Amino acid sequence: MAFRILFVCLGNICRSPLAEIALREETARRGLDVQIDSAGTGDWHVGDPPDPRSIAVAARHGSDASLLRARQVQPDDFERFDWIIAMDRQNFADLQSLAPAHANAELRLAL
Repeated sequence: MAFRILFVCLGNICRSPLAEIALREETARRGLDVQIDSAGTGDWHVGDPPDPRSIAVAARHGSDASLLRARQVQPDDFERFDWIIAMDRQNFADLQSLAPAHANAELRLAL
């Protein structure tokens, strides 16, 4: 069974999609069986592509982030993922308050 990682920022259009695509490509390059996704704690960008600046950063590194679409963290994410990595302290605190009592995911703070 693949290890599953979810990156989370506020709107899922800047930091978390870049982390998702970078780790997805690195794990594929190394032949690792890891499932990677990203989401936001807020809902105002659901369905939107990443910010054009994030798409440009990814492109400069040879990656295409344009097909990614923002989504909001869902309660079942705390069951589906092994690690949920918050991109900052506020999102970490938000995830702690969103986590159901039966959550399996380990919450972590990036960097």
